[in-house]
Amino acid sequence: MHLQKPQLFADRKSLAWVLLFFLMILLIRLLLHYQEYRSFVSKPFYYTYADVISEKTKHSRGKSYKVLKLHGENGLHFITTAYTQNSYANKRLRLQIFPDEKIGFRGYMGTFFVKSRIKEVLPEEQGYKETLLAKVAGQHDSGMLASFYNAIFFASPLPDTLRTQISKLGVSHLIALSGFHLGILWGIIYGLIKIVYTPLQQRYFPYRFILIDAGAVTLVVLGIYLWFVGFPPSLVRSYAMLLAGWGLLVAGMELLSFAFLFAVAGMLLALFPSLLFSLGFWLSVSGVFSIFLLLKYAQAVDRRIQALLIIPVGIFVLMLPLVHGIFGVTTPYQLFSPVLSLLFVPFYPLVMMLHLLGYGGVFDGLLLTLFALPAEAENHLLPAGAMYGYIVLALFSIRYRAAFVLLSGAAFSYSLYLFLL
Repeated sequence: MHLQKPQLFADRKSLAWVLLFFLMILLIRLLLHYQEYRSFVSKPFYYTYADVISEKTKHSRGKSYKVLKLHGENGLHFITTAYTQNSYANKRLRLQIFPDEKIGFRGYMGTFFVKSRIKEVLPEEQGYKETLLAKVAGQHDSGMLASFYNAIFFASPLPDTLRTQISKLGVSHLIALSGFHLGILWGIIYGLIKIVYTPLQQRYFPYRFILIDAGAVTLVVLGIYLWFVGFPPSLVRSYAMLLAGWGLLVAGMELLSFAFLFAVAGMLLALFPSLLFSLGFWLSVSGVFSIFLLLKYAQAVDRRIQALLIIPVGIFVLMLPLVHGIFGVTTPYQLFSPVLSLLFVPFYPLVMMLHLLGYGGVFDGLLLTLFALPAEAENHLLPAGAMYGYIVLALFSIRYRAAFVLLSGAAFSYSLYLFLL
């Protein structure tokens, strides 16, 4: 007789009450943030310190100016312009900003544009992160590749040209730190701890459980890493799921369930209301949702086939309509996304080790060739109504196999439509 693990929630009613509780907390916190927003836009001007996250040079009517993306005090993210030839990359600025009613509440909770005057430019702080960024960049002759590696290691912003090329390859999910990267890091850290822990456990404390001890240490290390890279929304979601998943495994409960995903997402929204307006967060949740759907309807398939074929190809196909409902960039090279995703699993820890040893430029020629492949792209944006209908069909697929068949057929047909144009 096969014993099933207990579910996180006894029934749908229990899940509904928990989600309702999180919804109430979310609404209360949104109300408080809205009051802060009204106070913010009512001020004629406002002084703040902010760190420059990225800098772009634009040209208009024969003049050039800087577009700065900044992370200010109190968690504000905003964009401003500076009509000067000076570079503010990685600098800390003291600004006078001029908020007004044009800044919507959604923008305030996410990233908004505001006019400003730069009052003071402070020298770049040389902390541990800046030192590591410089060490990684110093191993590459190409600034593009330095940006690429600093993005996948430390969540640094990418230049527009590289971001465009990566989107043409359909591998943007490999660059933005998410659960994919966190899963690889978990495997590396947990595996290294296990090598040392296992012989000690067998000799001195056989009564201990490796998942509890090694898992706890791994989570602490990953938590420090999360803080170090600045809490990217997709990584926050992934870490919360990892933490909750570890707790469920220790408790011996069922892990792969939609109730678990919805509960974690609801908890994160209640704790961090700004995630409600984060596109990266919702795409990350959608990716995990797609994995759970595939696992639900591929239980009879060998696990190796699931890992090497069904999951990478299935996620690509199921996510394609959602991604093209937001980003229209389309090239035939995006068909290689599942293969590149699989190759990234050994590539990621390997290049980490190579950078630690000072040989980070080993794959530079190959990567430059790869990034140069898609010279042109077409724009095919899925209509909003079709995307919303696709989301509803995906939710029905949780319960009905017929809905999943329709969903898969729609996603596959849309994939063929895009690449046969």
